[in-house]
Amino acid sequence: MEQSERHPKSTLIFVYNADSGVFNALTDVAHKVFSPQTYPCNLCAITHSTLGMRKEWKLFLDSLDRPLEFLHADELKIRYGMADIILPIIFEKEGEKMEMLVNAELINTCRTINDLKQLIISRLHLTKGSFEQG
Repeated sequence: MEQSERHPKSTLIFVYNADSGVFNALTDVAHKVFSPQTYPCNLCAITHSTLGMRKEWKLFLDSLDRPLEFLHADELKIRYGMADIILPIIFEKEGEKMEMLVNAELINTCRTINDLKQLIISRLHLTKGSFEQG
């Protein structure tokens, strides 16, 4: 049996500091265009343009070679029963165990996609094996 079959890669869950829905999406686009400095979700601001996900970010996500999940604040509460969490946030989930990988404070220090990529890579290396220990 291959290593990947015995220990499947964990899922990364990206949670935006915005609610789902068409109205919210349109409001977010307008906010990004007219007042980007006050946009409340740095994860979205860095990784998406007004037209959708940035190509550089998509290529990075593909290179991670693991399951990915993208949620809005309201979807996090519905799917995982989590509320009152400071967003944006990135979780790492393996089986039923879900741990914070990158908190809002760290995400908000990022100014570029490259900053965010390096942060995620470094955090993945720091937590490597943490699921086996717990």
